[in-house]
Parts: sequence; structure tokens; C-alpha cells
Amino acid sequence: MTNHTLQPVLERIAEALEALAPAQKSTNDLSTADAFVWQTEGELLNPIKKVNRVDFSLLKGIQSQADTLLANTRQFANGSPANNALLWGARGTGKSSLVKAVHAEINTDRDDPLLLVEIHREDIPSLPQLLDILRESNRRTVLFCDDLSFDANDAQYKSLKAVLDGGIEGRPDNVIFYATSNRRHLMARDMIENERSTAINPSESVEEKVSLSDRFGLWLGFHNLDQATYFAICEGYAEHYKLDITTEDLRAQALEWSMTRGARSGRVAWQFIQDIAGKQGKALG
Repeated sequence: MTNHTLQPVLERIAEALEALAPAQKSTNDLSTADAFVWQTEGELLNPIKKVNRVDFSLLKGIQSQADTLLANTRQFANGSPANNALLWGARGTGKSSLVKAVHAEINTDRDDPLLLVEIHREDIPSLPQLLDILRESNRRTVLFCDDLSFDANDAQYKSLKAVLDGGIEGRPDNVIFYATSNRRHLMARDMIENERSTAINPSESVEEKVSLSDRFGLWLGFHNLDQATYFAICEGYAEHYKLDITTEDLRAQALEWSMTRGARSGRVAWQFIQDIAGKQGKALG
């Protein structure tokens, strides 16, 4: 094959490879989406075109928490004072679902959509670099960290304290921080007890760690569901997605499903609904 005939083949290969390559977005261009995930490698904000979330109206059993977080977020979006929020409690009770649902609910009637940026717990030390980018954008932003906690010999909490406290430069006015955790104080109990037993001044050392959660002005507790609320969640999903099942059968199967998992929670209810929808050949979206 001559060079002349090879050229079109090589061009087609190059075009195919370029199409397969992920497009990298500028960290300063936050107009391409309303949700991003922070990537420390290259300090890029990767746009998320479709956030994995449920509708705000489908969140049952956490109405008080939902109303409080929605009000706090709306205050922030409107430029009024608002608090950093810590959503703590049992796994699968709707903490992260609520943050994402509130973000969507706020944006339903806004000309200036609120930005949602997720940062992974292990990337907390890179918060100053991320905040510099968000500060320059001027877009009002909910900075979100899911499943935030710290273990023994983990000093990364100091980076978070510096951000929540503001430091010299201060947290940008256009950024608020929301975190979810299974721990109310973000620290393992044995970590706090170890500090108390080994520190020269135990009370001061323990206070430094426990006070991290005090930097969140808003605490919202989440707990395991009672059976009635669990049923209400399942029934709400079934109605919303038009599943073909009677209330009696739904409750019987939902109860059995929860017993096999040893828990009743929003996550268990959603997994049950996914199973029912799958058996009926219906898509959830």
C-alpha cells in the first residue's frame, strides 16, 4: 500500500481515536453543566450531564430534614446568610439523596442555576485549589462531600477545619459546604478516646477533633425507619413509576425484602422497587 493510499486510512483511524478520547473541560469553564466532580489529577472539574438522584417529592420519612435543608439552600442561592450543613446518621437513610434532590429542586425555577460540586473524601487536602477555581467563577456553589469521616492518624481533618473556619482568605461567599457522615462528630469514638489517653492536655486535644463538626452550623440527624414509613416510601415509588402491584402484595414483598437485609431504610426501599420494576420490565428513570 502506497503512502498516498495509506493517508485516508490513517486519517480515519486518527478521527476514531479522537472520538473515543474523553473530552477534558477547562477547570474555569463552569457554564457547561450544573454539576461537577472534582478530579485532583490535572485539577479538573468533570461535568456531570445527568446526576444520579431521585425526585424531591419521593423522599419520605425525612420531611423535617428535607424542609430544613431546602430552606437553608434557598437562602444561600438567593444570596442570604446560610449555614454549612452536616447530614449524619445511619446508612441508607437518604442523606446524600437529599442533597442531590434539594439541588435539583432549587434549580427548577431559577434563571441562575445553583452549582453542585462533589469532592471525594480523600481529596480534602486539595480544597484550597478547588476553592480558588470556584471563587473565580462567582457561581453560587454547593460543595458536597459524601461519607465524610476520619480515622486514627488521619490529619486531613485539619485541611477541612481551615476551610470551614475560613482562614486568612476566607471561604468564598459563593460557596457553601454540605457533608454526609455516619458519625455525628466525624471521628471514630476510639480515635477520640485515644487522644484523651495519650495527649499532654487531653481536653484540648479532644476538643480540637470534636469541634470539627461544630464548624457546621446546621446538623441534620437521620435514623432508621419505622415500618409504616418504610411502606410509605415503597408505595410512593410504586405509584410514581406506575408499577403493576396491589398495595397488599407490595407491603408483603417489601416486608420480606427488608427482613432479608436486616434493615428498613430508603436505600432498601429503592433496591426493592428496582427488583419489582426489573421483574415487570419497566425502566426507572
